[in-house]
Amino acid sequence: MKWNNENVPDQTGRVAVITGANSGIGLEAARQLAGKGAHVVLACRNEAKANAAMDDIRTTFPDAQLSFHPLNLASQKHVRMSATALKKLHPRIDLLINNAGVMWLEEGLTEDGYDRQFGTNHLGHFTFTLLLRDCFANVDGARVVTVSSLAHRGGKIHFENPTLASEYGRHKAYCQSKLANLMFAIELNRQLQTEGNKAISVACHPGGSNTNLAGPGISSKLPFGLGSAFDALWGLFTQSAAKGALPTLFAATAENVAGGDYYGPDGPFEAIGYPKKARARHYARDAALGKKLWELSERLTGASWSPR
Repeated sequence: MKWNNENVPDQTGRVAVITGANSGIGLEAARQLAGKGAHVVLACRNEAKANAAMDDIRTTFPDAQLSFHPLNLASQKHVRMSATALKKLHPRIDLLINNAGVMWLEEGLTEDGYDRQFGTNHLGHFTFTLLLRDCFANVDGARVVTVSSLAHRGGKIHFENPTLASEYGRHKAYCQSKLANLMFAIELNRQLQTEGNKAISVACHPGGSNTNLAGPGISSKLPFGLGSAFDALWGLFTQSAAKGALPTLFAATAENVAGGDYYGPDGPFEAIGYPKKARARHYARDAALGKKLWELSERLTGASWSPR
């Protein structure tokens, strides 16, 4: 039998923080974890959308333990304020799921001067995770799950020009950000292991999922007139957000998950299906490149994985 929501083990007494949990993959992961007894913190930018998401979850699980926590990953100042407040509210975090993301944006910079996709998808999560380390690093069974994408296969890290100034492309920038997510997850696990911490870091991707981040309407942003072909094939290589959330839930809760693992769907091209180990490019697993990205991220954000 394929691994599904019924296989998520009991989460009673555990605290799960999910970024971008107001819709799509994050919402479905929040729903299932709350249904299994976890206190789920929806770390989101928009409080109204988070409240609507919590109401939605309670239609399925009336007794769900849910709370909203403000988080704007596009602002390093706000990320720091959010992490500081969250540590006081939840000094122990069992699951941190770095799920939020933006996709295929036009060229633009965050208030800190980063490319919006790299700054939000990677650097925001980088700082948020590092600032929360004391909450999860030595918690038995704790996991950090970072959501990457099939798009990581088309990316590279532009170490000398991460904002892609004068060479920006929305797809290039997105691929870079999702490759950074995967490399961060793997390097974070190396850091945890080096220090002998109890927590592990794992990565996943949802395959092709029909969410508000990517859907038929996004075809207008595709280059070379590929939009019509994209719309025609969309249904063949996508699945519901609920099924797309399974790799996230597997990475977060399944037995026999090891630090540094990467999970995605088991179907054709890893686009649809049930969770299994996914294929990560050699580039993403290169320890020297992972360390280089980590050091670049520390320089850009000022966040540091320093000994306690």
